[in-house]
Amino acid sequence: MSSIKNVLYFQSGLGVLANMFLLFFYIFIILGHRPKPMDLILCQFSFVHILMFLTAGDIWLSDLFESLNIENDFICKATFYTGRVMRGLSMCITCLLGVFQAVTISPSTSLLAKFKHKLKKYIIYAVFYIWFLNFSINSHMIVYVGGFNNRSETNQMRITKTCSHFPMNNIIKELILTVITLKDVFLVGVMLTTSIYMVIILYRHQRKCKHLHSIRHLRTSPEKKATQTILLLLVFFVVMYWVDLIISSTSVLLWRYDPIILTVQKFVVNVYPTITPLVQISSDKRIINVLKNLWLKCHQTV
Repeated sequence: MSSIKNVLYFQSGLGVLANMFLLFFYIFIILGHRPKPMDLILCQFSFVHILMFLTAGDIWLSDLFESLNIENDFICKATFYTGRVMRGLSMCITCLLGVFQAVTISPSTSLLAKFKHKLKKYIIYAVFYIWFLNFSINSHMIVYVGGFNNRSETNQMRITKTCSHFPMNNIIKELILTVITLKDVFLVGVMLTTSIYMVIILYRHQRKCKHLHSIRHLRTSPEKKATQTILLLLVFFVVMYWVDLIISSTSVLLWRYDPIILTVQKFVVNVYPTITPLVQISSDKRIINVLKNLWLKCHQTV
């Protein structure tokens, strides 16, 4: 079990460092240059993923709070509420990225073309809405999650060694599950729709280019490269979402604390925020140029 926890620490350490690098890079771009609407989305994307790692159960902030002798009930409520909000935001921002890129690459004859010139304004509204939505929709975690209590062990579902999910009224439970399920189904549906739309646009563009140019001299445009990157993130998120859903459903059906299942779930949940910054770094030409310049300066100094 200790070796698995070491893997989680390595995974979260890599994820935090990569996302912090991206966060500082996009803050520098936003403050010092003319930012693109995409930079505003990616900046908060990195911030959300950092908080996801810091609030992961039994890792980072949980250990820090325990060392400060803060009450366990507060630790559970704070970390799980924040973590669930950040997971919801990660899903919403991924969906927003897909919609943004679908509008960006849409041809002038499509219905989406009329939104292009108002894209930055719409994104700001969308960002405020998704933050408010996720803080509101996960507010039940403050009430129904807390420190594990041995006195009523049979009525609690342990979600870590020291935290548990308290029983709730069936009507409230069904209402919360319905709202969360509808939200998730809607977002995953939008991701799949935008992915299919972008694949069709790229395919048509590729066919048109083949007619106009020799295949040998075709170059990947920045728009096409950005679209391919976002497509990769969308598909990867949907796959990880379904794996996480299957594991979560297994835990709910068992209604008991299984360290192995929960550890695997933590690993699966953290795969997406770990891979995302690495994909962004490898696909953003501005970041690659910055890293090349730093490498050259270091090499010259040595």
